[in-house]
Order: sequence, then C-alpha cells, then structure tokens
Amino acid sequence: MSNVLSITPLPTPPTGTSQFIGGSYAGFGIEPSNLYSYTGGSVTNTLSVNLLNNLANYTGAPPHLRIGGNTADYMIYVASHDSYDVSPNPDAVGQGRFATDSLIFGPRYFEVLDRFPPGSPITFGLNLAHSESDYLDQIVTSADAARTGLKNVDLVSFEIGNEPDLYLQNEFRSGQWDGKVYTDQWLDRASAVYQRVLEPNGIPSNFFEPGCTASTIGTNFQIKDLVSFGITETNGSANSFISSWNQHDYYYYIGVSSYEISMERFTDFSTTITQFRDWTVQVQQATDTGYPYVLREMGVVGPIGYAGITDTFAAALWTLNFFLYAAGLNISSVQMHMTDNSNASAWQPIPFYGNQPYIRPLYYGYAAMAQLIGRGCSTQVIGIPFETFPPGYKDRIGVYTTYQESKLAALVFINSFVANASDDKGSLTIDVSLPDFSGQTLYLSYLTAEGADSTQGTTWNGISYDVSGDGSPTIVSPDTRNITVGSDGRVSVEVRDSQAVVANIGSVIGSAPAPANRVCEAVTRAEVTPTSFPISAATSISASSTPSSRSEGGAMSMPWSLFFLGLLAWLLLNFFP
Repeated sequence: MSNVLSITPLPTPPTGTSQFIGGSYAGFGIEPSNLYSYTGGSVTNTLSVNLLNNLANYTGAPPHLRIGGNTADYMIYVASHDSYDVSPNPDAVGQGRFATDSLIFGPRYFEVLDRFPPGSPITFGLNLAHSESDYLDQIVTSADAARTGLKNVDLVSFEIGNEPDLYLQNEFRSGQWDGKVYTDQWLDRASAVYQRVLEPNGIPSNFFEPGCTASTIGTNFQIKDLVSFGITETNGSANSFISSWNQHDYYYYIGVSSYEISMERFTDFSTTITQFRDWTVQVQQATDTGYPYVLREMGVVGPIGYAGITDTFAAALWTLNFFLYAAGLNISSVQMHMTDNSNASAWQPIPFYGNQPYIRPLYYGYAAMAQLIGRGCSTQVIGIPFETFPPGYKDRIGVYTTYQESKLAALVFINSFVANASDDKGSLTIDVSLPDFSGQTLYLSYLTAEGADSTQGTTWNGISYDVSGDGSPTIVSPDTRNITVGSDGRVSVEVRDSQAVVANIGSVIGSAPAPANRVCEAVTRAEVTPTSFPISAATSISASSTPSSRSEGGAMSMPWSLFFLGLLAWLLLNFFP
C-alpha cells in the first residue's frame, strides 16, 4: 500500500502567497569567456537557440540571461578585435591572480549574443577589478559597446564587478578593502557609465545591479551595509543607480562546503531551506529598500558541477523545487550558471568530456517551471508545509500550489525519495480535498525518468527535447492522464519515488490560451526596476540544520506586496482592456 499524505489547498491565494512570477524568471547565467560555446562562432549554435526558444514559447517571455562571472573581471573591449573568440591579451598589465585585462573581446561578441530569442532580457557584466589609470575609459567603452551592439536582445541592466567580497582573495585589491571601499568604487564607475553612456542616450540611471556577492556572512557587504555606505544615493542623477539587488549562491561549492555532497543529501529539501537562511535575511533587507532581489548566479554544485549528481534526473527534481521555493521567497529572478565544461549546466553546448552536445535532465526542470508560469503573467505560488511525514519521506516531499488570476490553477507534487533506475519503485499518494472543484478534471503531467540516477530519457509533460537532436520538443507520450474530483470534493494523486507530478485544473498544462490581461508589462518591469512597495516572501516547510557552503539559508516571511500587485492587476484589467 502506498504511503499517504492529505492536503486541503485553498481556492484563492492565502496570506503568504508569492508576488506574480515574471515569464523571464527562470533564466541562465553564461560565463563571459564561454559565450561563443553557447552561441556558436561564425555558425549559430542551434541547440542553445532552440532550448531558449522552448522556454520563451511556454511563458511568452524569453529567459533572463546574465552574461557575467569571474571572467567579466578579466575582460576588456577592443573594437579592432574582429574574430569569434575571447582572446588572451598579449599586453596585459592588470593585477590579480588572473590579470584584470588578461582577455579581450570585440564587436563579434554582441553579434553572437544577439542570436538569442528576440527581447531576451540581458544583464551584462562590466569589469570592476580593473584599476589601472584607464579604468573609467575601459568600463565606459565596454558599456557603450553593449548598448550599441545589442539590437535583437534587450539590455536591461549592468553588473559592475563579480563577487567583490572575494577581491582580496583574488588579489584584485590589496590593503583596505571592504563594503565601504567597494561602494565608493562602484559609485565612481556607475556615475561614469551613466554620464557618458546612459544619460546621453535617454536611458535612466537605475540600470545597475550592485552586490554580486558570493557571501555576506561576517562581512559588511550586506545590503543594509551598502545602503548605509550610500550606494542608493543619486550622485547627481534623477534617481539612484539601482535597478535591483544582485547576489550569488550555490547549493554546494567544491572546496568550500564543509561536508561531502551526495544524492541522498541534496534531495533532502530541508537542506535547501537551511542553505538559504542567511539569504532570506538579504531578501528582507532588499524588501526594506523597495528594490527587487535577484539571484543572478545560482547552481546545484559549483564551480563546474559533479558527475553523478548534477547530470542526473535527481537534479531536475532539485531544480523544479528550487525555482518554486525561490519564487515563494519573492526572489524576482534566478539564473543558473553555465560554463561549457560544467556538469551542472542545463546543456552541454560543444563536445566535451568525450560527449557530443546534449541536454542534461536539469533542463527539464526549467521546462516544467516555464509551463507552470505560463503566458498569463498572473501566476503566484506558495508551498504547503508538513509537520509529519510517512516513514522515510521526511523532507523529501515538495508540495506547492499555483494560482492564476487569483484562482487555484495547479498542484505540484515532488517526490525526491531516491529511487535509482535499477531499484524497485515505491510511491506516495496525496489525498487532496478540493470541495470547490467537485466534478472537475485534473490533468496530470509528469516530470519523470527511469530513476534518480538517470542521465538520459527524461521527459516532461510527455515531451522529450533530446529525441529531435536539436533541442526542439517532440511529444513521445501523447496520452494524457486525468482524474476527476469526486462529488465529495476528494481526489488522490499517486507520485512515484523520484518523480514529480503537476495536476492542472481544467486542461493539460501549457495548452490553455493566455488570459487576456495587462498584468504582463507590470510583472516584467518589476523584475528589473525599483518598486514603490515592499516585495514579499512566503513561508514554506521548516528545516533541520545542515552545514553551509558559500552561505546558509532558512525560514521565510511575508510582507504585504500582494495586495498592491492585486490592485494594480485589477486596475489594468478593468480600465485598460
């Protein structure tokens, strides 16, 4: 007999439900020196383009892309560099373990970046580490090259520097270096880019994402500290320079985390919550400023993944759970970092490790999240906590409800109990009470593979992105499973171990037309521009302790932005049809 859990979702969003989730929410970070691997050089990398287009088709908005990372602080722009590569600089003079001008890139860089889906929001990394006498000219030149060179995608923000809290360790700085010195140098560069690039072209000053920290624990790089040092000051512009707060984290980081990673451990969802305990403090500090909070560099295992962990189907379940969890915290955008040599990248864009380009199961977690968000721009999410679990399932169950147009839309059940391909599979039964939906049909879509350790054969909603060979979707399991809510309002959903199921109300997820509303513009804008009200955070399952990696995480809280977003949506719907 299956193990059983019982839940009673509310038909309308309860207190603690997230803000609206933007269509570009679940995005990617690409290490700047690896860009050509993902875009292609003189020939387009169609695998990358198709995989991004899939997600754009599901949500109506392309994924947000962050072109940033360590190598952004090694690169300078050279207009005469006319080849499809990032090349070593033969005349490098900058300091650091890797010289701050050790790499050069040219106009082709923006040509290839423009191959991504039209309107893709781009956060572009600028070099803060470079501190030679030409540092202002260099950063202004790179910023202007991005502004003029990107015509198909949408440049929405700049990062200045990558993980400045590690600059002493990376030998980019010496002597006095802390949040105050960083703030002064950040403002100096932001002011120059605004005055020489943005303002002359009619672009507002709030175009930058400060922070970009690997960790704030025990430092004065916390958001509240940067605010106290004056980073939100206008410096002569009409507004501050800030579009959103940008921080980085990984669930686990090789060489930094103090414990051994294992599939059993990272599929324990309480460890995700504990990992984020300190970041939830940062989310609240961001809320207090009225600016959105984004995770522009995130991942399962850094720096380049872990074979047998991040390239397995278990990582797809982890990814879907993390996206839902972070959305519930009201983190406005998440970019999972990718390098061409990483076993944690959603796909391998070029031949590597003896493999031809291919798609990792992790990508299917993106596809599931994208269809959950949908095209209506009114999706919200909240996790359902449990105090008791069936034997063996403690902290291996993620249950979320999503709402669209303020009505219950879908139930998400994630069973992360590790069952490998060769194992006999148990299952969990979720008894659901839906008295307001008696007689209605729930359409079941599965995120599934043969087992947690599978590296191939993943499907989502009956779709494979591997079969086509180029990343385009192929329906391989066209039959739709559906169940009917009984006259007593009860229904049961069975979820196999190492599987996720989405029960969508009234239609197969991804098949319904987008609602006719005007919420999309407001939701998209809120991701990258200041808000006039706090951003809220939702509660989820309580956690047991686990050692931290680059930071720790934990419990969540919820202020009142939902009311204001709902009011805005109502006004748009009723007065601007």
